[in-house]
Amino acid sequence: MPQVWSSPVRFVECDQQGVVFNAHYLTWADEASNHWWASHGLPWDVVAARVNPVVKASTLEWTSSARWGDTVTVDAETEKVGRTSLTVRFTILVDDQLCCVVRNTYVATDGGRATPWPDDIRALLTAD
Repeated sequence: MPQVWSSPVRFVECDQQGVVFNAHYLTWADEASNHWWASHGLPWDVVAARVNPVVKASTLEWTSSARWGDTVTVDAETEKVGRTSLTVRFTILVDDQLCCVVRNTYVATDGGRATPWPDDIRALLTAD
């Protein structure tokens, strides 16, 4: 089930034409990720204290632009859970219009090195 986060587009997030600057889509995905983790019963501070997840890779694919005055909605869904990594898809919409899809791959780390997800965290990440 997708976890949803939304926010009005702020003036500071836009260029002079009122179009959202591309880096803010990553910020919105990051905001939504906190809700995504919590929706799995994994508040960020609890996860980070046990296994430090870091973003290994991000991809962004734009379809249309969000603009000043819009409200963006971000649907966050688990796409894949691996042994040491997981990918979350963030679908960013204005109303029903797709703006951007962000995919973040998180890697569990310990001491700066990839480590397997603990069994209890993996169980929560893969539960339907």
